[in-house]
Amino acid sequence: MNSTSIFVNGHNIPLIAVDAAVVGSGAAGLNAADWLSDYGVKSVAVFTEGINMGTSRNTGSDKQTYYKLSLSGNEMDSVAAMAADLFVDGVNGDNALAEAAGSVGSFIKLANLGVPFPTNLFGEYIGYKTDHDPRKRATSAGPLTSFFMTECLERSVRGKGIMIYDNFMAVKIITAKKCAAGLLCLNLKQLDSPTRGLTIVQTPNIVLATGGPAGCYLNSVYPESQTGMSGMAIEAGAQCANLDLWQYGLASLKFRWNVSGTYQQVLPRYISVDSAGDEREFLLDYFDDPCKALDMVFLKGYQWPFDSEKISGSSLIDILVHIETQQLGRRVYMDFRKNPSGLEDGFHGLSEEAYQYLANSGALSGLPIDRLKHMNTPAIALYKDNGIDLFSEPLEIGVCAQHNNGGLVVDADWQTTINGLYAAGEVAGTFGVTRPGGSALNSTQVGSHRAAEHIAFKKKQPNSSEIDFTTFAAKASAVLLEEMESMLKNDPLPSQRSDVCAEMSACAAHMRDPARMAKLESKIKNILSGYFQTTSAETPQNLPDALRTRDILITQLAILSAMQKAAEVTGSRGSALVLSDTGAPILPLPGLSYSPNKPLSDNTLLNTALTDTGFISEFKPVRPFPDSEQWFESAWAQFRERRRL
Repeated sequence: MNSTSIFVNGHNIPLIAVDAAVVGSGAAGLNAADWLSDYGVKSVAVFTEGINMGTSRNTGSDKQTYYKLSLSGNEMDSVAAMAADLFVDGVNGDNALAEAAGSVGSFIKLANLGVPFPTNLFGEYIGYKTDHDPRKRATSAGPLTSFFMTECLERSVRGKGIMIYDNFMAVKIITAKKCAAGLLCLNLKQLDSPTRGLTIVQTPNIVLATGGPAGCYLNSVYPESQTGMSGMAIEAGAQCANLDLWQYGLASLKFRWNVSGTYQQVLPRYISVDSAGDEREFLLDYFDDPCKALDMVFLKGYQWPFDSEKISGSSLIDILVHIETQQLGRRVYMDFRKNPSGLEDGFHGLSEEAYQYLANSGALSGLPIDRLKHMNTPAIALYKDNGIDLFSEPLEIGVCAQHNNGGLVVDADWQTTINGLYAAGEVAGTFGVTRPGGSALNSTQVGSHRAAEHIAFKKKQPNSSEIDFTTFAAKASAVLLEEMESMLKNDPLPSQRSDVCAEMSACAAHMRDPARMAKLESKIKNILSGYFQTTSAETPQNLPDALRTRDILITQLAILSAMQKAAEVTGSRGSALVLSDTGAPILPLPGLSYSPNKPLSDNTLLNTALTDTGFISEFKPVRPFPDSEQWFESAWAQFRERRRL
């Protein structure tokens, strides 16, 4: 690892030269760094805005389940079977096969590092079924599974002496000859310096592990420390896939957390409050039988993500919450302090499934808070620890973005369309319309491992002796310095980020309005066209957020391009309901109609690319399952050649 400087605009800008740079310190980033070291890459560095930031360390739900090949009992499973279950609409066959094949090794590594995955008395890693899972492949170390993963991986990384540059924000990817060449970062502890903490990183290999583009929505269940940084890869020329595919669901707003599972199954009262404080049980406006409404609430515990195929079932609850909040301007709460209408004469009016669940749980009495206390006391403590007392106050909720199933296009080695730039974790577009719950954690580990292995053993890309890196870096640095100084000199104006993100939640989330999305797209283009001339950073400490906002706006444009193309070609699909002026009404709801699903004949992914004229999105066939070598001697020879043994 070499440190020197490059002279730019009268200043010496620090230069850090490494063989591989990892951006992000979540489960994907740390695992990439760990494997790079194990494979003998001489100089590896991790660059992170904050070692304790991000989704892996600060959230639960999907991050508490790890999906892998079955490792217990007499479950009949195979790599091919798991790959087939991962290969859903919009997933490339080679990615699915790699994630299935690499799941056991990645899982066992985590267990050996100390993640407390449970075993039975004989050491079998027992499992359970998760959503979209035909076998018992899922396992969990509890609600802090991904947190344990990052803690164990960080301990391993630090033990190997890998350098972690904490409080370093990557803001630009430097490319040369269509290859990754380096990064521009801001040292967040030196923003007051004349160079605003600008630091140049020279490297032919970058693993981007910045998580999903969480900052694109106002209503978000991502932790506040997670915003994503996909825009700099998009701006550098990396193509994207399936940016229209997300997971949305009900979550609390004051403290960001999914309200799934027991929170719904104890049957809280859903209330809506207007600006004058008038309260009503709004579900009663849409159901003739209040017990039918409660059955749908109960199902939300199992079926948390919004699904366009369940709009006459449990996902109707999400639609009604959307109408109350986005169309009627009211605030919606789950109230655990009083029983909802429909339970006045007991629980016998519920569906057999809901009734038996509560009966088996010993919860056919009391108030929702009593049932929650009986069945899941930690669920109450979680909110209490975050300033919300469910015994004394209702819980404000909304339909929130939780996970992006799309991202940057990657090949079987998790390399993007830019040579030397890799993407691992949620920033990579390796999911389709549906996926088994918990497969995200497996993808962080397999993808980052594949990237590290490819970096370690591939043929060398153009290096500093073949390109004039100093020229490329100096030019990019000079432009960034000028842009930052311009924002510091501009007259203060309110940021439009919150307004744009609110509009994304209103018209480009689980309920999509093509006309409003087109207007929003034009608005974002106008903001970006003169961004550095109109955006103000009142102090140097505001510069990172101003650059982060621009990154989010670029990502939003790419997402809107994909969403509009998807609405045009497929109509409603997966996690989105496309509103239409002529669609058939799904319920007697005033003004609500939708464009029904129009399935494509072949499994396809939606590719989005930035061109000189803007973003272009088009559907392309997925890569099929590759022919994998099954003859041992041949595979062994290929392995030795691949590893250069």
